[in-house]
Parts: sequence; structure tokens; C-alpha cells
Amino acid sequence: MITSVLPTYNRAPLTFVKGEGAWLIEADGRRFLDLGAGIAVNALGHAHPALTQALTEQANALWHTSNLYHIPQQKTLADKLVDATFADTVFFTNSGTEACELAVKMARKYWYDKGHPEKVDIITFSGSFHGRSSAGIAAAGSEKMTKGFGPLLPGFTHLEFGDHDALAPAITEKTAAILIEPVQGEGGIIPVPDQCLKGLRDLCDEKGILLILDEVQCGVGRTGKLFAHEWAGIEPDIMMVAKGIGGGFPLGAVLATEDAASGMTAGTHGSTYGGNPLGCAVGSAVLDIVGDPAFLNDVNRKAGLLRQKLEGLAAAHPDVFDMVRGSGLMLGIKCKLPCADVVSAGYAQEVITVPAADNTIRLLPPLTVTDAEIAEAVSRLDAAAKAMAA
Repeated sequence: MITSVLPTYNRAPLTFVKGEGAWLIEADGRRFLDLGAGIAVNALGHAHPALTQALTEQANALWHTSNLYHIPQQKTLADKLVDATFADTVFFTNSGTEACELAVKMARKYWYDKGHPEKVDIITFSGSFHGRSSAGIAAAGSEKMTKGFGPLLPGFTHLEFGDHDALAPAITEKTAAILIEPVQGEGGIIPVPDQCLKGLRDLCDEKGILLILDEVQCGVGRTGKLFAHEWAGIEPDIMMVAKGIGGGFPLGAVLATEDAASGMTAGTHGSTYGGNPLGCAVGSAVLDIVGDPAFLNDVNRKAGLLRQKLEGLAAAHPDVFDMVRGSGLMLGIKCKLPCADVVSAGYAQEVITVPAADNTIRLLPPLTVTDAEIAEAVSRLDAAAKAMAA
């Protein structure tokens, strides 16, 4: 008999009822160190006072009006994002999946309005994850994502991640854009090297096509820059954002240059909830904190500390862990034992990690995690590894 909640998740036997910073409290009172942050969503941890205040104040004033009217909170957040990034304009969504849908539409509409309706193909890469909508699964293309959901949305060319020789030949007169995550999240925390991002930008410029970056998981301070592509010194034409931007409130966005967004005129796209006063009030509070250079410097410092401790952990347990990789506070440990078992062993030690592809566990702590919490988290992972070895 089917459950009242559609059973599309294999949920862990945990029920959390309260959160405090980097900690989650289970219904039975146990306190878990949260290195998952809701899959990189709770950028400022649980119940951050600035976000609680922003949400409460806005909730007491106005929840929702729809995009039929001007929304001051939306304009405030859009202005902040434009000032802080490459973008000239922003469209707000409720999720990264919705951001993917718009990014695909925007790229295709751009070329349609330029008189090239044939330019619809978007190049993507193996191991990618762009959400679970029709466009998102078609973009990723993996059997795990697409099996049983055909016919798939056409117009995506899938290349092997890291196959530089295949890139230029894959671009044809039908190619509209290249879509890539600067750090693959679901794929196993695999960064695109800076020189490769620079090469992609140069290739897009040479061929006259758009570069779309999916920073849904790696953006909003996660790598120690406001957005991960900044490390490579490049700028995209279109960028997908979500997760951390709302700090736990459902919020996403598509950022774009004026040129890339030129086809998106009145009536070409919309959202009932996207950019509502509640979400944008919280997002604005998140950006005020995460966008501070001093805050990002501290993220980088703590990232170095965590990376150092994880390298030591992997060296101490070579039968459990293979290697550490990632960027900033978006780190992964490739495992030698099944990663799902490693995650479960962590639960037993009251520390939360997140499984990913390539037999990798993800460590995505709140950006506000303390040095002491980092030490305690690695200590608990060490205990989990010892238990597995035993």
C-alpha cells in the first residue's frame, strides 16, 4: 500500500525537529553535527538570527502578491546581485530546477530572436546534475535520471566530462550554448579546473555561443568566492542559482547579461511564487552576510582547516577512504567502501554527510561552522571509519 507521501526517497531513519547553527536535534534528543546543510542549502546554518528576523518581519507585513505587481524586496535583492556579479538582470524562481528551465529557454530564445531558430542544441557533460524537470534530466542525460521518462526533450549534446578533444568538434551550426557546473555536486564533488573554465569561455567566444553556468550547489560562498567561477576570472552569459541564496527558504534565480536576456520580453516567462516578498527578504539578508569579503575570507580559512583534517582522516583510514577533493566548503571524500555505508556509519556517530555519485560522500557544512565544530566533525568521522574497519 502506497504511503501518503509519494515514496520517491529512501529516507534515513532520522526525524529532526530543531536546528541550531551547525547542529540538528533528532526527535529523541540526539544532537547531530550537520555536514550536509540540507544539501548545501543552509549556508548560514539553522535558525540564523538575521534570517529569522528578516523572515519574521516580512511575514508580519506581507507574504505574497504575485508578479502582476512591483515587489520592492525583489528589486532590492536583484540590485544586490547585479552589483555583486557579471549580471545585468535577474529572474527569481523557487528552485534550481526552475532556474534550469529558464536558462534553457533563455538561450534558445536568444538565438531565435537573432534570426537563428536552428540554434537550439546545448552541450552538457557526463556526471552533471541540473535538476529533475524534463529539461534538467534531458540535459544530464544519464540512464539513472532518464529511464522511463521518455520521450526526452531534444536538443542536448552529451560529452564525457574532461574530454577536451571532443569539445570543439561537437559545436555545430545548431549549437546555442555550453552548460556546465564549475564544481559537479551530485556527480561526486568534481571541480572543473580554472584553466578549463577559461578555455570554455574562450571557446564560446570564438564560436559565438553562450556559456551557461549551473552554480545551484557551488554558488553563494560555498567555494570561498561569492560564485565559484570567480576563481577562474571568467564571466558566464547566463547563470543558475538556488540552494544557498535562500539560506533554507525556497529561492532560486537566473542571472544574465543584458544581451543574453534580450529575448525574454513581457509574457515569455513567468512564476506565481518566484521572487515573492518572503523569499527575497531572506535572500537579501543572506547576501548581506555572505557577500562580505571578510566572511568569504573566513570561509576560505575554515575550508583549509577542514581540508587538512580530512586529508589526515583519509590517510589514517586507507581501507575506508580513497581521496579528498573539492573546493572551499564543498568537499568530497571518495570512498573505498560503499559510500552509503559510510554515510550510515556517520549517522551512528551523530554526524551527517551526503552521498553522491562516484562512491563519494559530500561534506557541505554551513559556512558559519566553527573551528571547534570542524574538529568535532572529523573526530566523529574518524570514529565512524574505525567502526567500519572493525
